[in-house]
Amino acid sequence: MSWRLPRQFAPELIRMLLRSPPPPPPGAPEATAEEIASANIAQQDVIEEVFSEVERELVDDREYRFKAWRLAGLGLLIVLTLAVALGRLLVGGPPSVAELRAQAGVDTWPVLRIGVKDDQYGTAYYDQEKRIWSGFDIDVAYMIAEDLGFRRADVRFYGLESEDRARMQAADPTTGDRVPVQLVIASYSITTDRKSAGVRFSQPYLYTEQSVITLKGHRPVSALQDLENQRVCTLSTSTSQTALDKAKAKVTQKNRVRECFAALDAGDVEAVSTDAAILAGWKHEFPDKYEHWDLGLESNERWGVNVGENPALETLVNLTLYRSFADPEDSRWEKAYEKNLQSEIDPKKKTPVAVGEQPRVERPEVGFLPWEDPLG
Repeated sequence: MSWRLPRQFAPELIRMLLRSPPPPPPGAPEATAEEIASANIAQQDVIEEVFSEVERELVDDREYRFKAWRLAGLGLLIVLTLAVALGRLLVGGPPSVAELRAQAGVDTWPVLRIGVKDDQYGTAYYDQEKRIWSGFDIDVAYMIAEDLGFRRADVRFYGLESEDRARMQAADPTTGDRVPVQLVIASYSITTDRKSAGVRFSQPYLYTEQSVITLKGHRPVSALQDLENQRVCTLSTSTSQTALDKAKAKVTQKNRVRECFAALDAGDVEAVSTDAAILAGWKHEFPDKYEHWDLGLESNERWGVNVGENPALETLVNLTLYRSFADPEDSRWEKAYEKNLQSEIDPKKKTPVAVGEQPRVERPEVGFLPWEDPLG
């Protein structure tokens, strides 16, 4: 049968056990050596049991107090975290989504006007007969529009030329009037010169590289130097021109890529050179007419969204890109890539089109209460 000694009685009991036994009464027989030894053994067993019980009680007490202090510390940590979060949010912290929307003016826009390209198969193309927009840039635009609170029916796309991307001006296809747009998502490469000139870019949403297309039967092109003294078409204000100039090609510039391909078909130029993601779409659309050449360049073209003079809108766009990058359940970017760009990879030559992973996006400074932060 087990028993538990009340801890407060242990010291007194030990003292009683350690006292010398009283002398035997007069006339009583003296205890034998065996009896004395047996009594000492019994006393020692009791003392050891008392010490063990006291030790167990002390351990239980320390564990209880440790757990109590730990729970109290956890509660204090939660309170401090909430206090700091609320303090940062209410006094000098990063702006909330609602504040950013108010600063950007998003809630006052009945529609979202986006400038895009309209002649780039796979990236941004407008089918005039079906009146349908398609391509990777179009899907990225819908992704951003969705997070800004716009339905697809409330998104207005406007085709624009390369030189209009910086000024954020497009032409209305029905009236020809100039239309200001709120976003430009038009295979627009992020460069230091463009940023210095005042273009406000989002973080990158695609990595691609410069490549070359020729007509079938053209001698192989493995480097830009193979185009020396040849007539090559590229887009106006394109980053591709710098490399072509260094290769001593005879460069012709056009505002739309379809104009470059018209010149190639007519024999006015011998090659077209711009971003691979753009050229791959034309090669995929006309596989028997063109040859797509990989130049093996190490530098990447980083496409970004031009948000104009609207820093709050830039943060909101970056928030969408970050969610798409960081949330494993958000596969909108991956689906856009697979549908529009992965399908264009040449199964034989496997000429690179674009990097098949979304570029890393740094988390933007946005204030959330701890219990409502969708990013964790």
